[in-house]
Amino acid sequence: MLGNSWFKKEKPLFGLTGLGGGVGSNLFGGAGGIDPCIAVAHDYSPYISVYPWTSGTGFGTRYAAAATFTSNQATTPAFSPNGAYLAAASLGSPYICVYPWSSGGFGTKYSDPSTLPASQGHGVAWSPDGADLAVGHGVSPFISVYPWSAGFGTKYANPSTLPTNTCKRVAFSPDGADLAVAHATSPFISVYPWSSGFGTKYSDPSTLPASNGHGVAWSPDGADIAVTYESSPFISVYPWSSGFGTKYSDPATLPASYSKGVTFSPDGADLAVAHFGSPFVSVYPWSSGFGTKYANPATLPAGHAYGVAFSSDGADLAVAHNTSPYVTVYPWSSGFGTKYANPATLPAGHAYGVAFSPA
Repeated sequence: MLGNSWFKKEKPLFGLTGLGGGVGSNLFGGAGGIDPCIAVAHDYSPYISVYPWTSGTGFGTRYAAAATFTSNQATTPAFSPNGAYLAAASLGSPYICVYPWSSGGFGTKYSDPSTLPASQGHGVAWSPDGADLAVGHGVSPFISVYPWSAGFGTKYANPSTLPTNTCKRVAFSPDGADLAVAHATSPFISVYPWSSGFGTKYSDPSTLPASNGHGVAWSPDGADIAVTYESSPFISVYPWSSGFGTKYSDPATLPASYSKGVTFSPDGADLAVAHFGSPFVSVYPWSSGFGTKYANPATLPAGHAYGVAFSSDGADLAVAHNTSPYVTVYPWSSGFGTKYANPATLPAGHAYGVAFSPA
């Protein structure tokens, strides 16, 4: 799973990144001994659905809903690197909710931060060491980041150069040294050095994404950064080394339409894109550039796709979409396997994001 590229930045084997784990990670089972699971953010109560997950078998019985959530749709779920917390961004106040998470399910929601995100929450991401939590939202300053230690600390100061508009997704680099934001209006992607606070924004890429940014993801070795957006070619990937390199050539077969979620496989060998327009998910081999798009799955997701996620071992690929059954999962091994059976209790509506628990 590790692949040679994992060692490019000479991270220690038992460090905080590269294995999909983090603080308290257990290489031989679920993080911190927690059973593997999959979370889906969606319209309508309970707004976030979590299921036990067994590769090769699929969905278990949905966990009991969280006792407290917002009164509006959830947009992005994110497990902390050690699997002990589950965060969800939402379109209703307080815009970010965090819960203790264990094999027993949801614990009591943590108190809201003293300074809330300014409006609708669209994206959420943990730093690789689990010490910080970032939220992308719809009103200036568009990005809010909080220290985290079993609860929210005081919000960090805003960056000196703000993102230009609504932030849809946020992502820390695998080494935690940089924080990327995909947002509406040019330059569509902004990246900041990160060290318990924002540094000066990096220069924009020489070739900008073609339109409003929606998804952003780093390769596991931190050598590349991908952003998805609304106009052709729908995805741009750049080499990264303390700044943007020259954009890689577009894939020979583009995503079919307006692209939303994006993720690299844990070994960095594949790049998946969730998009509008059939086949709704496109996956490409990745090796410092796009390979030939993999064949479409035999059973496509049912509608417009918003989120995509690989399991921490790379054996499964999940897609969140806007039509029942709202979440579709496939075995993955250099191509799509036969779709897993739908969960017995479906998410309650249009799904916007999906996440597997860490290894």
